[in-house]
Amino acid sequence: MDPCVVVAEKIAESGIETLREHCEVDLAIGVERSELISRLADAEGLIVRSATQVDAEMIAAAPRLRVIGRAGIGVDNIDLAAATEAGIVVVNAPQANIISAAEHALALMLAQARNIPRADATLRSGVWERSRFEGVELHGKTLGVIGLGRIGSLVAERARAFGMHILGHDPYVSQEHWRRLGVEMVDLDTLLSTADFITVHLPLTADTRGLLGKDALARVKPTARIVNASRGGIIDEDALADAVREGRLAGAALDVFANEPLTQSPLFELDQVVVTPHLGASTAEAQDKAGTDVAKAVVKALRGELVLSAVNVDLGTSVPEEVAEYLPVAETIGRVFTALAGGLPQSLTVRVAGRIGMGETRPLTLAVLKGALSGVSSRMITYVNAPALADQRGISIEQEASEVAEHYQSMVAVRGEVGGREVSVSATRTRKGPTLVEILGHDVELPVSEKMLIVRNADVPGVIGRLGSYLGDLGVNIANMVVGRAPDTGDAAMMGLNLDDPLTDEQLAELRRLEGIEEARYVSLG
Repeated sequence: MDPCVVVAEKIAESGIETLREHCEVDLAIGVERSELISRLADAEGLIVRSATQVDAEMIAAAPRLRVIGRAGIGVDNIDLAAATEAGIVVVNAPQANIISAAEHALALMLAQARNIPRADATLRSGVWERSRFEGVELHGKTLGVIGLGRIGSLVAERARAFGMHILGHDPYVSQEHWRRLGVEMVDLDTLLSTADFITVHLPLTADTRGLLGKDALARVKPTARIVNASRGGIIDEDALADAVREGRLAGAALDVFANEPLTQSPLFELDQVVVTPHLGASTAEAQDKAGTDVAKAVVKALRGELVLSAVNVDLGTSVPEEVAEYLPVAETIGRVFTALAGGLPQSLTVRVAGRIGMGETRPLTLAVLKGALSGVSSRMITYVNAPALADQRGISIEQEASEVAEHYQSMVAVRGEVGGREVSVSATRTRKGPTLVEILGHDVELPVSEKMLIVRNADVPGVIGRLGSYLGDLGVNIANMVVGRAPDTGDAAMMGLNLDDPLTDEQLAELRRLEGIEEARYVSLG
């Protein structure tokens, strides 16, 4: 049965169609809160925009909910703490509106520089005036970009086409990113005192709220103009109005405000200020992408896959594509580890080696943890609740990284002690998918499958034949088989088998009694 996704607010039809390809869709657009809560009783997914308040009460009323999607960027209307505690992934559409928002910031800049709104209104009133609306060119001016994330970077790139010199301030952006953009990195004071135009592209946080207040605005040139198409509250609107009114600032252009909707403000009384009602994402293209992007993210989360844009999953700074490709490998060996160990260790060491060990490895550790817990818990394990559940079980996680992986371009290895016995398993990625390359100290190359048999045996003639005959008598077909020796011993060997048919506990117990079989573990990943 397909999972049910409740859509509580209008999204693009393309997003609805994406959902319907994989899910049962319940359109609950515009229903009362009580009705929405009732419909969430059996839902596994929920999609909202900004109007629906997804609080702890709503989350508690949806015991099967696995993912909440926000068709947009901001998630202020979603209780992230409650969602995280419940193991629910919260996803958004972080790139859906970036082009629209960047273009709107530039549109505001141009509108203010050339007095377009006032000139338009005057002409429509029947007055032809040119001398009143002399503006300024962007060419040759200095643009200060505060925040060089996705949108700020797009604004910087497009402003260069106008012939502007770009200054930037963002302590969280790498040197390579600065160089690639052709932006001069400066401190905030230098940017404020030097720039002819200042554009803000920051999230609203405790650190950024009121960032451009009275003191900051006092350092700005009287000929400068400020644009904000990111988040209201970053600029002190009263201080901004005072600066423009008193001639300490040439003008401003705002799309966002501290309190929205807003219909009265001192800024609205000033001719030098251009205002729009939060239109940054209001394009047909952005709305379509927001609906489609969040639908794809919800479907991916319902499949149990890691959504790289998940809001409440700590993935570090970024996830390179090559690392993302190894996530299924990492999750698989986590499950294989617990199957071989028969439980969880108190300390789990995750080693990432090779090309994938050169950058951020936290997502791979998270994937290992998810796989390991999935093998021993009846609860739904997600990338969201895996760290908390591991902490509850007293499991400490150690991460190791190396740029060198012997014999392979990249590899993920897991080891830990369970019941006084050290268990280890390593895997890489081949054209056949995740492939085990080390099991309990034995070198093998066993493609991962839903049904696997791992056997440690005496390295003597006849053992392989007895095992094959036993499985044949049971009617269990061997799809693939590999053998390997431990590098430091000649009296123990390992067999790894991909099976077409399952083994019962009784059959496994009988297999363990075969001559020469020292240990046998059946691993089911289905």
